[in-house]
Amino acid sequence: MTLTESLLPKLSEWKPAGTGRHSLAAAFPAQGCTVYLVADKADTLSCLVWELTLSRSGDASAGLTLKAWAEGVAARVTGLMEPLKMLEVDDARGEALLRSTSPAKKGENVTYYEVRLFATSRAEVRRFSANRIESGRDQVAFALTHEVLAKLAGDIAG
Repeated sequence: MTLTESLLPKLSEWKPAGTGRHSLAAAFPAQGCTVYLVADKADTLSCLVWELTLSRSGDASAGLTLKAWAEGVAARVTGLMEPLKMLEVDDARGEALLRSTSPAKKGENVTYYEVRLFATSRAEVRRFSANRIESGRDQVAFALTHEVLAKLAGDIAG
């Protein structure tokens, strides 16, 4: 069973109570990773995601490099509003950065996805909003159906 197939029922069963930000941690030993999800809202079909983190619980595949993982993520992730592209791989720091190829524009604001890879052991997905005139950016929540969210996790895990 793939990570996508294993995660989907967990998301459908997740029923956070009350208002505010909620989190879900789900370990998948057979797939070698743990998924951490922070969401502002969740219902039976979707989540308003604040952050998605995947951590490998075991070693990465033999021969997997940070650059190869980043290139694979950029090629596999297809369910987001904008495709991802690899911007930078810093082997010395053990980090890679991917962002939306073409940020969504609304007036003077742009929004884009950002995926950070840490060595070959952890990935973080967030969305940001920035003003094209002023400096700075703010993290924003983004809506994904459970199906797209599970596919995203599987695509990142490889």
